[in-house]
Amino acid sequence: MSTTSRIVALTATACLTAAACGGGGGTGPGGAGGTVTIGLSSDPGTLNPMAIAGSAAGVMNVFAYDPLVNIAADGQVVAGLAQSWKVHGADRVEFGLRDGVTCGDGTPLKASDVANQFNYIADPKNQSPLLGLSVPRTTTATGDDATRTVTVTTRDPAPMLLRMSSMVAIACPKGLSAPNTLARASDGTGPYILSEVVPGDHYTYVKRKGYTWGPGGVGNDQSPEKVIFKVVPSETTATNLLLSGRLDMAQVLGPDRQRLESSGLKPQTVNALLGQLIFAEGPGHATADEHVRRALVHALDLGQLGSVATGGKGTPSKGLGLVEPRMCPGDNITGNLPTHDLTRAAAELTAAGWTKTGNGWAKEGRTLEIAFTYPSSGEQTIAAAELAVQQWKALGVKVTTSTFTGTTLASVLGGDAWDVSWPPITAALPDQLVPFFSGPRPPGGMNFGGTDNPDYQRLVAAARVKPDAAGCADWNGAEIALFKRVDVVPFVDTRVTMFGKGVTFRLDRGAIVPTALRKH
Repeated sequence: MSTTSRIVALTATACLTAAACGGGGGTGPGGAGGTVTIGLSSDPGTLNPMAIAGSAAGVMNVFAYDPLVNIAADGQVVAGLAQSWKVHGADRVEFGLRDGVTCGDGTPLKASDVANQFNYIADPKNQSPLLGLSVPRTTTATGDDATRTVTVTTRDPAPMLLRMSSMVAIACPKGLSAPNTLARASDGTGPYILSEVVPGDHYTYVKRKGYTWGPGGVGNDQSPEKVIFKVVPSETTATNLLLSGRLDMAQVLGPDRQRLESSGLKPQTVNALLGQLIFAEGPGHATADEHVRRALVHALDLGQLGSVATGGKGTPSKGLGLVEPRMCPGDNITGNLPTHDLTRAAAELTAAGWTKTGNGWAKEGRTLEIAFTYPSSGEQTIAAAELAVQQWKALGVKVTTSTFTGTTLASVLGGDAWDVSWPPITAALPDQLVPFFSGPRPPGGMNFGGTDNPDYQRLVAAARVKPDAAGCADWNGAEIALFKRVDVVPFVDTRVTMFGKGVTFRLDRGAIVPTALRKH
């Protein structure tokens, strides 16, 4: 998530999560120093931490920016920029900032600087995709520079406000005053500074001196001197580069994993949502009709699609895309989605008023046709998407297709030229998924499909007044409401494998912890 890669990964399948690795370059005493190269499956586009809701940028920004608090491996909240915090119900948290925190250029970070960023994101005119995800929509923040206290308050209940704050990457005042400059530069308090940008090829970060406020108060004195992110879209190419020593790490989801495992490289793995369908439910879309959505899902063999998408190594999804460990575990999907049945699919279309005509379906002079958009990267994902098209055509539905990249996904889904999409939307907390399935469509919100599910909204409202995991029964019920109405269809998870050699590292909800990276 750390930053937006730990918040919501709105990305193509090749950018599901972050990873870190070992690499070339010399090794300093005690494991310090050296250069670590990280394979990145797509170019990040903008690096502005206030203008991204996931993508490759989130993987990189953890090196240049810090959150107020961090989440430890056991799920506990630990210090970040804040050394203390106090939760006041479901609508207010007070943070006590550490002394001595400075920006990369040496500027001291003040409490008012932190408050200004929360207020910037909370201002709708700035159109930050983080609004409603890591910063509730009714947020206001104040900073007392004398006491170094930041107070974040919401008018509406936000029972996960403390944990959500771990997902706001704090920019320094110079960058916040000119956010556009952060697209290709960094201005944060993190352990590294972005020093070189070659879009589409590589991004280089150099270690800063005097950094002592990492997760739990850890410094960067033992971290590599330099970290290079290398854009390598092909998993096969990334595997070859890793095995030959020209790349130090690769995230590999497909069949090339076998080559890496047989070479003796042992991966770290993170479970992640890979296969998910959402539907456009606005006026003029055939998929606005629940019967049509049911028919389209009945036409699909979701188990077969999942097997193709993961090379037979996936597992059926049990819920919406919440990264491990899920705050509210359980199987919310089994028995709540349409099963593969072409006869029932045809019956649903008939119930919606469509008539079978030759090889297709017609209604009031209109042919049943859907526009399907899916990721442009990942050979297995593409093959699964093409199989879905074949299965819809077997029902008699005409299908047009288009693809998106990690950087174009939000703009594609924000438009109106699609009926069904395959976006793996993941989050750290159930609260953060709510904007994707309720509220306004872009540009006013993130509800891409225009979902309007009363049962979902009712159960979310009930969950939001209960602190943390006390609302799990309602959060799980809200998910089930989406599945029963076929608003969203998660169908397969994959074990995201991250291979590296010559280093040790730790992942925080899929993102590397820079201060835990060691070169050997």
